[in-house]
Parts: sequence; C-alpha cells; structure tokens
Amino acid sequence: MRKIVVIGAGVGGLAAAARLAAAGHRVEVHERAAVTGGKLGVHERDGFRFDTGPSLLTLPRVFDDLDLGLRPEPLDPVVRHVFADGTVLDSSSSHGIFLERIGTAFGRDAATDWDRFWRRAARIWQASWDSVLQRPVTAASLARLSWRLGDLAAIAPGRTLRGLARHYLRDPRLRMLLERYATYTGADPRRAPAALAAIPYAELTHGGWYLPGGLGTLGDALHARCVSSGVRVKLGSEVTAIEADTAVRGVRLASGEFVPADVVISNVDAVTLYRDLLPTPQRLTALADRSLAGFVMLLGVRDREPGSGRETALAHHTVFFPGHYDAEFDAVFGSASRRARPADDPAIFVTRADDPAVHPEGHESWFVLVNAARHGTARSAVDWRRPGLADAYAGHLLDVLARRGLDVRDRLVFAETRTPADLADATGAPGGAIYGTAGGLVRPSNRGPVPGLFLVGGSAHPGGGLPMVTLSARIVADAIGPA
Repeated sequence: MRKIVVIGAGVGGLAAAARLAAAGHRVEVHERAAVTGGKLGVHERDGFRFDTGPSLLTLPRVFDDLDLGLRPEPLDPVVRHVFADGTVLDSSSSHGIFLERIGTAFGRDAATDWDRFWRRAARIWQASWDSVLQRPVTAASLARLSWRLGDLAAIAPGRTLRGLARHYLRDPRLRMLLERYATYTGADPRRAPAALAAIPYAELTHGGWYLPGGLGTLGDALHARCVSSGVRVKLGSEVTAIEADTAVRGVRLASGEFVPADVVISNVDAVTLYRDLLPTPQRLTALADRSLAGFVMLLGVRDREPGSGRETALAHHTVFFPGHYDAEFDAVFGSASRRARPADDPAIFVTRADDPAVHPEGHESWFVLVNAARHGTARSAVDWRRPGLADAYAGHLLDVLARRGLDVRDRLVFAETRTPADLADATGAPGGAIYGTAGGLVRPSNRGPVPGLFLVGGSAHPGGGLPMVTLSARIVADAIGPA
C-alpha cells in the first residue's frame, strides 16, 4: 500500500483516486476550490441549473469500471446544425439515418461523400483507440509504433483536418460540420491534425448522451465514489509545491503543511505543474498549442407564448454556423495581420435540456457557448477583464442569434456571462484554455519528470474532453498498479 496524493479534484483526479483506492492504496485529494468537479462546473440560480462546463457525454463506457450508477439517456439528434443559408441538418448515431438526413438536406452526392469519408474516419478511430488513446504515448513510442502498425497510415501525419475535409467532402456545409470538431479539442481546423476525424466518429458511432439533472451529476457521482472507497477529499486545500529529491516526497500546502506521499498525481494544467509546482521549474518537451477558450452565456428564458411567432426550433444541442467560418478562427487564434479579438460572427452553440430538474416550470435554461481567444495581454489573447467587454459582447451575441432566427431577447429572465478570465480564476486553467493543450497526437506524458509523479487531465495524454480525461486516469492507475 502506498500513500498517494492527488492535486486537483477535477474529473481526471477523482477518477484516478477512485481507481487507486479500489486497488488498495491510501489516497488523499487536495482541491483548492470549495467544490469538486473542476471544469465540470454547475451554477444554480432561482430554480435554474446550468452545466458550465461539458454539456455532452460521449463514450460513457469509459466510466463503466468506476461503477458510478450513471443512467445516461441517448440524444437524437446528437446535434442540430443550422447553416447560414437556412438549411438544417440533424446528426444521428445511426449512420444510415444520418446519410438519409444528409441526402435530404444537401443531396445524394453529399451523402455519398460523407459515407466515403466515414470509412476513412473508422480507420482513424480504430487505429487511435487501439494504439494511442488507451496507453502511454511519447514522441519516441509513437514513432516506433508507426513502424509496426500499417493502419496508423490512416491517421495521415502531416495532413490537417481541413485537408481531410476538402479531400472527401464537396459540400462546404459538410466541411464546416467536420471542421467544428477541431474546436472540441481547442484547435484550429486549418492546423489541427487529420487524426481528429476520430472525434466525430466516436460521437456519432457511440452516440451523444445526457445525464438527467445535468452533467454536473457526473462530478457528484465521482466524488461520492471516492468517499465510499475511502479517499480523503480535502477542499479549500491548495497545493503550492511538490517536494522531491531523487523521487517525489510529498506536497506543500498553502497553509505551510507538508503532506508526505509515495506518489503524486497532478490534475492541474501541465504548464502550471512544470512552471510553478516542481522544485526546479522545467520546460515541457512535448506541448501542443494552447487550447482556445470559450465565452459563455447562462440564460434564464421564459417559454414562448403559443402563436407569438416563429423561431428556429432548438434540439438539446444546436449549433448556428456563420457564413464565413475562417473569420472566426482568425479572430480567436489571431492572424499575421491582426491580434486576437472577440469573433464578430461566430458559430454559436446552444444547449437547452428538456429536463424539469434544471429549470422552473414555464421556463428553460440555456447554456450558450462561442469559441473565444484566451485571456491575457499577448497578441494571441484578449483582456477579458476590460470594463464593459463581457456585457457588450453578450448583447452582441444575442443580436447575432436573433438574426439567425432565434430571438430570445424579449424572454430573458436573466443573463449571466462566464469569460475565459472567469474560467482561469475558477479552475486555474492558464488563460481560461478549455482543453489545456490543443489537438495533437503527442501531449505531455502521463509520467512526470520526477519518479513517482504522474499527470492526468486534459493537458496531458490523451487529451481534453470527458472520455479522454477519464482514459488518462485509467492509464495512470494502470501504471501505478495495485497495492
């Protein structure tokens, strides 16, 4: 039995703690915030309940071994896509049904193109799942792997997701749909690797799911599982340093207390770990681009009166695309000629759960998300603390939604904003980067630079998003092994 300290009670930290406690170790989690869940946040107000982080659950099977008692409900459509020309396309976890929907919306040729692309995506997913996502990966091991596995050629090193979209898909709306999946990992599709085609394949093959009461219940279930397994979860307990000589010795808390440990698992951002917590600051040798951030509106909305006018029908998840997608990426990531800025005409993602547990009767809870530049003063960032910026941008986005057929301005009970600066403050994510490091095959390793130190979470391998973060916890728990 070893004493294990986990820094951070996000999904990765809690999942690792639960697994290792079940394996017989003594586990202690230290979380600087007053609640668990990390970016899987929840906000409640006046009977409204909002998930402020992830709003879609994919690959729920990765949680099966944790025995959380989850009862996810499948979504159909997984996502409704509304394009600038007014066409609407509902995605489906049934490939045949989705092809029919594509054919109806865009024509038979578009459906044929998607079917051909889907066969390539299946090869990418299988190669990724078997050889990359479930095991430790470094640049060296990936290079050796590519010599052994011919199917990794499907991943097409050197090709971007946009390049893959243009190779297979002639309809610009289907290309736009595919490119949006790069932002699932915080990446620019113009530079993101083609391997990210595995994301839509996983989502649309294994389905999109909702947890009654909201996805925040996942964080509650993980916390409860830890407690029932004997994990000590200490809230309001900030770790300020990892102490080590030839191996880790323990952690130092903000209170000054030293907590000895045989193993330390970091669920904080890898940049923060390497820069701020190690005895000697180190430079990461494998770090993808920093992830984009997000600007969020939490809207309490009154139901529309019958016969009061038409508007675009919302599914559980609906994305409204702009006419010119590249303008959004130029704004969010910055360009050679202009610094980063709030996107004037971005894709807008609206989540509205048909769940009486998350809103008062006669009302709806809307979570509205747009991609945003990270918070900061660098050329690739935006100072989201500038007075008046958040409120002005929220008003602008409501106007954009109205132009796209969804005018909610006369039905608002309240509107709250969450900027990248707010996320940085709440979770310690540098600049409010949602996914830590943006999409790439090689991210910071799950093994730290000091023996006995491990990394989990979205900034480490295999990446961001609930399934990947949970897989990182499984990789680390397997590496440490049973007591």
